[in-house]
Amino acid sequence: MKKLEKNIKRRVVNLLEDELIQSDHFINGKALPFVIKPYINDIDLTDWADANRKFIEENLLQYGAILFRGFNITTAPKFERFGLAICSELFNENGEHPRNSVSGNVYTPVFYPADRKLLWHNENSFNHRWPKKILFGCRQPAQQGGETPIVDSRQVFQRINPKIREKFIEKEVMYVRNYGNGLGLNWETVFQTQNRGEVEAICQQNFVNFQWKQDGTLRTISVRQAVAKHPQTGEISWFNQAQHWHPACLDSQTRESFLSSFSQEDLPRNCYYGDGTLIEDSVMAEICKIYQELEVTFPWQQGDILLLDNLLTAHARNPFIGERQLLVAMGEMTSFADINN
Repeated sequence: MKKLEKNIKRRVVNLLEDELIQSDHFINGKALPFVIKPYINDIDLTDWADANRKFIEENLLQYGAILFRGFNITTAPKFERFGLAICSELFNENGEHPRNSVSGNVYTPVFYPADRKLLWHNENSFNHRWPKKILFGCRQPAQQGGETPIVDSRQVFQRINPKIREKFIEKEVMYVRNYGNGLGLNWETVFQTQNRGEVEAICQQNFVNFQWKQDGTLRTISVRQAVAKHPQTGEISWFNQAQHWHPACLDSQTRESFLSSFSQEDLPRNCYYGDGTLIEDSVMAEICKIYQELEVTFPWQQGDILLLDNLLTAHARNPFIGERQLLVAMGEMTSFADINN
């Protein structure tokens, strides 16, 4: 695991008439994130971003992640203003995950127990549509832990055994979700309606199969590709959430509890190869090991903003102690149809 504060060299980037920012690179020039800091005091990051969007885009495509440090953006309005300078549009949350709105298009992170690690994932890659960009802003770092590890999804693809890779490419990934079984959000909350017909229409629009169970709960089944080609760089990324859905990737206590309470088909979340066959536990263990080896982590500082290209970079969340306040915004909704055309 690599630490941001080690093995970096700095250079001043002269973007306007005055020297306004400095950028940090890992020595090999390839590791993420690319770090941008103010070279002088009182720079308005949003104004600078407006004037230097091409520079930001080029480095985001190269590194997959940019950390803006030292600009002291800690309020939701300022964070959203910066997000709109980076993204052509911000995504209004659809209720898919348990999180709260802070202001406008700014949200809290997904709720997940503080004592557990939220595994690496590309946001909403189990859906037909997902954000191309994600922004995290640090209002208050945790007393201990709470980092947001990031992983280059291009490197994950390259490191996976070619036989495993080819099987996933050929078969894809099937995601099975059961709503309303006492764990997670029910279908009324996620779909923001109590009308089954509206739910069915939403599922059809998003290429999701659905089954109404006898007890009135809902099961959805969707098959998505396991890898994706970036529309601008042409690079291939490992782009799925199998490690988020497969029971083998749960901690042992949670897994035993789930498997003792539910059948395989009734687990709150599960995933298979796209043809419905089981993904081997050993395969998931190998994939998780690669993520672990490639992850880059750094301690949050108040006022940090982390910008991710969601196709190029997966993110996670480490366990933490104490209050942790992060802001989240998602921008430029994209679909598999968009990137495959």
